[in-house]
Formats: sequence, C-alpha cells, structure tokens
Amino acid sequence: MYFISELADMDNFLLAVMVYDHFVAVCHPLYYTAKMTHQLCALLVTGSRVVNSLNALLHTLLMARLSFCADNTIPHIFCDVTPLLKLSCSDTHLNEVMILTETAVVMITPFLCILASYMHIACAFLRVLSMKGRWKAFSTCGSHLAVVLLFCGTIISLYFSPSSSHSAQRDIAAAVMFTVVTAMMNPFIYSLRNKDIKGALVKVIAVKFFSVQ
Repeated sequence: MYFISELADMDNFLLAVMVYDHFVAVCHPLYYTAKMTHQLCALLVTGSRVVNSLNALLHTLLMARLSFCADNTIPHIFCDVTPLLKLSCSDTHLNEVMILTETAVVMITPFLCILASYMHIACAFLRVLSMKGRWKAFSTCGSHLAVVLLFCGTIISLYFSPSSSHSAQRDIAAAVMFTVVTAMMNPFIYSLRNKDIKGALVKVIAVKFFSVQ
C-alpha cells in the first residue's frame, strides 16, 4: 500500500512538473534554457519524491493502528486505502478525514497548478496567428492534456467522494483506469509525436490492410 500510494502521487506531481515545462516552452520559449535548468528539474523531482513519501508513510502508519477481525480478502485489484478501510472493525474516522484533507492537498494542489498553467498556455495559444504555430503548440501539450484528464479524473472520482457511495465494481474500474490503462496509453500517446513512429505506424496499418484485401 505504501509503494502504490507513493507512486500514484508521484505520477500526479510529475504531470504538474511536465505541464510547467510545457508552459515555459510555449509562453517563454526564448528563456526556456535559462528557466528549466538541471538544478530546477532535480529540485522538482526530489521535492515531489519527499512529499509523496511522507504522504504514503502517514497513511501506512494510520492503517497499521487499525484492527482487522473480519474477512481478510480485499475486494480490489491491489492493496489500496479505501478497500482496506472497509475490512477494518476499528474506528476509521481519522483515516477518512486524513484522506479528504491531507491527501486532497497532495492531489488537488498539482491539479490546480496544471489548470493554471494550461490557462496561460491557452492564452498564448490564442495569440498565435499562424495555424502552423497553433498546431505546434497544441502538439506540445495535447498528449499531456489527454493523460492528465484520464489520470486525475479517475483519481478524483475514486478518492474524493463519500465512502458510502463506493462500490467494489466502481472502485476497481477507476483503479484499472489510472493504474493500467493510463500506463498502457502513455507510450502510445507520447510516441505519436515522433515522426518516425507515425510513419512506421502508417506502414504497419497499410501492410495489414492490403494483406487482408
């Protein structure tokens, strides 16, 4: 549970770091190398790792204080916080409060940073007169925006809704979306920006299509 919580939160923070990189590239292209230094990148990644490690440790320690005297089968695809709380016969009020407060800070803060960055990017996008320039700006951010909507949308619906409204099927579907589907789509989404990859994909589709014909 500790590593799953840490890695999921780390994904969210890295999406925020990536959108800041896109923001600098689109809105301040001439100052990109001066702003996105190696020291800043290392600081952002290290800070994200520290914050997420402490967040995951807090939830792990809070879970360790609970008693589990009922069924020991977790109705989920992995050891997650919310399904574990359902199996506990202790008072889980503190755990639920921490999920809605401390976790909200860790998850919502990067999401708000992403929204603010994309609003600035959208304003810069509208100021670009040429269609070629607009397409270049869109191709820089389009793939990242698709991953953000899929990843953050499912996590917010899973962790920031009342526990009484949760069902095993709904939780599993949301968990599959942000752990499996997003991870599978990442290489596909980001690699489509590469011209060689797009050319190879077109050739493979053409060969398959004409071979069937």
